[in-house]
Amino acid sequence: MAESASDRNPCALLDRARTSEADRRAVAAGTSIEQLMLRAGDAVAGRIQERWDARPVVVLCGPGNNGGDGLVVARRLAERGWPVRVALLGTRERLGGAARRQADRWHGPIEAIGPHALDGAALVVDALFGAGLSRALEGPALETLAAAHGRGVPIVAVDVPSGVDGDTGEDLGAAAAVLTVTFVRKKPGHLLLPGRRLCGEVVVADIGIDESIVTALAPDAFENAPPLWIDGLPRPGTEDHKYSRGHALIVGGYPLTGAARMAARAAARAGAGLTTIAAPAVAWPIYAMASPSVMVAPVDTADDFARLLADPRISSILIGPGSGAGAETRTRVAAILETRRPAVLDADAISAFGGDPAALWRAIRGPCVITPHEGEFRRVFDFGGVKLARARAAAAASGAVIVLKGSDTVIAAPDGRVAINANAPPTLATAGAGDVLGGLVAGLLAQGMEPWKAAAAAVWMHGAAAAAFGPGLIAEDLPERIPGVWRRLHRLRTRGP
Repeated sequence: MAESASDRNPCALLDRARTSEADRRAVAAGTSIEQLMLRAGDAVAGRIQERWDARPVVVLCGPGNNGGDGLVVARRLAERGWPVRVALLGTRERLGGAARRQADRWHGPIEAIGPHALDGAALVVDALFGAGLSRALEGPALETLAAAHGRGVPIVAVDVPSGVDGDTGEDLGAAAAVLTVTFVRKKPGHLLLPGRRLCGEVVVADIGIDESIVTALAPDAFENAPPLWIDGLPRPGTEDHKYSRGHALIVGGYPLTGAARMAARAAARAGAGLTTIAAPAVAWPIYAMASPSVMVAPVDTADDFARLLADPRISSILIGPGSGAGAETRTRVAAILETRRPAVLDADAISAFGGDPAALWRAIRGPCVITPHEGEFRRVFDFGGVKLARARAAAAASGAVIVLKGSDTVIAAPDGRVAINANAPPTLATAGAGDVLGGLVAGLLAQGMEPWKAAAAAVWMHGAAAAAFGPGLIAEDLPERIPGVWRRLHRLRTRGP
């Protein structure tokens, strides 16, 4: 079934430029800025009432539309009996048209921004800048938010905490919110660190901007979640057999054997009909005893490896876990890429090209997924800047899907699409977890899944498996939780969320 942009809309992220354009198109279609402001303020006030009993609130308002949203919040809470004060950055005369009208409807005093405005406050609403700020906070705005944080007063952010770059997640002086209410769609900064940590709980409120507007904006950044790739997941049929379900080849090393064994187990759990480990003959007993369902092919020479790669039934290949970062690994990577079969390069297969990334890029001729952590990325890719931009640049330069790993893993395609993952628990910071991820990607590629979607699905499944296990996780536990993740995805696919 062909995929349309609207299929991905639930996961779409809107950067500052697209958010502004969505507002502009909504206004052009007949919704006024004031209507959008009223709906935004109502949404924030409603979320506050859902979470807290009435208490003294200070609403910090900036000079733009975010401040106008805050003034609506103040008025709605006051109408419902909450004790509310308003503090404004700048003067009433500097407020824009719609925000100025909201100020005129506020019948209480408006104080100047400053730490003194927090006196007696049990809750602070940050409506200073939202996603509109791309420079460091300074002056009274910075001082007031820092004072709120220092006093331990809970902060509710309107759209994005002021001081978090909505496009990159960079911290420009923000104070951490316990709740962020944003509109239409999340921004990349809600998911990228440190922004995700500074946003607290993120709630997306509908303010009446039509779905067709989001589709027309052609978003190319997404939150990594099942709606993004679930229709592309492999579906075994009644006439399938082990070869039709794909054959994943894992290149194993010696003396480090654990990484490839975990990767092979993960590839099998991902659904590959056959999984084979290519290993030096000296290590054959170790690999052969690891899992009865995983085959082991002894490979000692270049000719042995070439004969194995000549098997037309092999449908994906993973190299890197435990391989060593030397010349032999480079040679094997080149041979794998020469086949043009879907390939996953992880760990040592990445580091082997340290200082000579162009050699790797020239060798990539078919579907390829590269899965570096930050250290491996820096060894091979000479791209600076924020995480999203670095992953995109590496994908465009290499022609491969880049999985830049971390708590906020970014999956970037050569065509500019990116998915940002947010379901990975801290327990995934354990030895061998990355090897399992590589195996999951290889297992999905073996079954014919498109590389960007396969990588995104594997990253999400990896996080879901870790979350399902809970504390005490070690990497060996992850493949055994994948069947439960598959059951969950099957329910989503057949019945909907």
